[in-house]
Amino acid sequence: MPLHHALARIPVSDTAPDTAPDSAHYNGDRYRVEDSIGYLMKLALAALRRDLDRRMAQHDLTGVQMLPLLLIDRGGCHTAAELARVNGTDAGATTRLLDRLQAKDLLERSRSAEDRRVVRLELTPAGRALVAKIPHAIAESLNHALHDFSAAEVDALRHMLRRIIANVEAS
Repeated sequence: MPLHHALARIPVSDTAPDTAPDSAHYNGDRYRVEDSIGYLMKLALAALRRDLDRRMAQHDLTGVQMLPLLLIDRGGCHTAAELARVNGTDAGATTRLLDRLQAKDLLERSRSAEDRRVVRLELTPAGRALVAKIPHAIAESLNHALHDFSAAEVDALRHMLRRIIANVEAS
């Protein structure tokens, strides 16, 4: 049985199963992957992506394809290199993803007039129309995932995730 299926049967607890003294939250001798914050975040993200895939299937778009469109439209990414850096993917994967989006007539590439080596990314009218729907699908998916959380819990989760990011990036 895959581990993520086994995790679904693990009761939710407020106690840390592997807390060690001196603020070390994990101990390598007693480490269990199912208690790993990183692994749980990965499973949560995968579940959200599957839900977004389902919600965007009617538009022939996947959850993975949504982010580049949003980043081009609202995130200030205008080249494949910028998109790869912000999206955390390599140039080859980004190029293949952009090829698929261009084949769907959602974006177009054009050479920069200032520097012919630079290829600029722009959404087509169809891409802009689709991008307008994406935030609604994301909101629906997140609201579904957080349906039994209080506003204070969502704020606390957001705050804790930002702290994790800051702690890791500071090292």
